[in-house]
Amino acid sequence: MPKFYARRRLSILAALTGLIAFAGLFNGPAASAALPTPVSAATARTYLASLTVATEVRTGYDRDLFPTWITISGTCNTREYVLKRDGTNVVTNSACTATSGSWYSVYDGATWTAASDLDIDHLVPLAEAWDSGARNWTTAARQGFANDITRPQLIAVTDNVNQSKSDQDPAEWMPPLASYACTYVRAWVQVKYYYDLSVDTAEKAKLTSVLSGC
Repeated sequence: MPKFYARRRLSILAALTGLIAFAGLFNGPAASAALPTPVSAATARTYLASLTVATEVRTGYDRDLFPTWITISGTCNTREYVLKRDGTNVVTNSACTATSGSWYSVYDGATWTAASDLDIDHLVPLAEAWDSGARNWTTAARQGFANDITRPQLIAVTDNVNQSKSDQDPAEWMPPLASYACTYVRAWVQVKYYYDLSVDTAEKAKLTSVLSGC
C-alpha cells in the first residue's frame, strides 16, 4: 500500500476549492492549459532528493491491474474529462463524447480538431509505476493512480507521440518539444513523490540534469 495515504497534506479548504473547480468544468468555462500545474523546480529538486533509488521490478505486470477509465461525473469518464479539460471550445454529446473542439499537444506542439487523434497519457506510465512500487498496492489504489485528475498525471497529447513514449522514463524518453522539458520532469517528480514511488539510477540522473536547468 503506498504511503501517500499516511501523508495527505491537502487542507479542507483546498479540497473544497478543487471540488468547486471540478464542478465548474462541466458547467462550460474556458478550458485550462492541460494538466494541473506541477510543483516548482526548487520543490521538485527537494522531492527528488528524498525519493528511494532502487532497481525496477517488472515481474507480474498486467495493465488490467490498473482499471481505467472510471466515471468522473454523469456519463463522463476519465478520458472524456481530460479531453474536456485540455481542449478549447470542446463540445460533447449526451454520452460525453467530444464531437468538436481543438487540442494543443504540449509534447510536440501539434494542434488537433478530432479527439480520435489524441491519447490520454499517464505521465508516469502504469508499467513504470508498477516497476517502482505499485506492484505492492491494492487494485483500488492502482485504480486511483490510473485515474488521478488531481495530480499532474493525466494529459491529452498526440496519439502517436504517446505511443512512442510507451512505458519509458525520462532517461529513455522526453517530450519532443524541448520547451516542455521542465514542466514534464517537475510533474514526473511530483507524481512519484506523492505516490512514494522509487526511481532508478539513470532516471534520477536525468531528472537531476533537467531540473538543474529549470
